Amino acid sequence: MENEELRMYGLVPYNLSPIQQGIQFGHALQEYNNDFFGVRDKFEEWSMNWKTFIILNGGTTNKGLLLGGRVQRLGTLNQHRNCLQENDVEIGTFYEPDLGNQLTAVVFLVGEKVFNKIKYPDWDNKMVESQIEYNKRFTKQEVFLREFLNPFKLA
Repeated sequence: MENEELRMYGLVPYNLSPIQQGIQFGHALQEYNNDFFGVRDKFEEWSMNWKTFIILNGGTTNKGLLLGGRVQRLGTLNQHRNCLQENDVEIGTFYEPDLGNQLTAVVFLVGEKVFNKIKYPDWDNKMVESQIEYNKRFTKQEVFLREFLNPFKLA
């Protein structure tokens, strides 16, 4: 949708100070810019017209433990990154060298169909016709992001 309002969402670890969370978000935003500026019109639209940041508490970060040939106890921020990637959400990430190269931020663009629930209300599950209309109105990724972002709180 042209002129759709866009916001850059980011997940950061809970245990960083607010200023550190903002800095880590900025680092990941620059990585997103490096990867997508000039390639994705959506990012250029956001950077020229919207510029809104939403920084959320992403929980813990760690590389996990290798037990029995499998990574276990992976940090929640790392799990969220994986979930976004598995659902084809374009992300920017930053790994802080001063913190042992731990993942410290994940950012991604979100359109208004995801966050504006007044203009784009959730499907109420009451009528088949509304489900069909809901499926026409939202992409699979928009539905995923609406559900994915629900439990997060501001950092």
